[in-house]
Amino acid sequence: MQSGRKLVLSKAFEKSYQKFTAKNNALKNAIAKALGKLQSDACDPALRTHKLSGKLAAYLACSCGYDCRIIFVIDKDLTNPDLEIILLLDIGTHDDLY
Repeated sequence: MQSGRKLVLSKAFEKSYQKFTAKNNALKNAIAKALGKLQSDACDPALRTHKLSGKLAAYLACSCGYDCRIIFVIDKDLTNPDLEIILLLDIGTHDDLY
């Protein structure tokens, strides 16, 4: 049995990621670093992870650069209770997402 966290990308996240990072390799690198930190520790202070409010109250968000946010949820894997699933829902600028 493996314990830990697994990142799962939603179709919406994949689409937003492609659009958001088009022609910007520096941004891709910053996002890759943030995703690595998110997988190892979702509460890493560098991510500035926080709960959202209003219509997004069920979700969490973290920072992956100056004006880059990732919206996600953390859930348990039903087949392996020791495994957390981090479902990435969307990515974009603060204004785009909220």
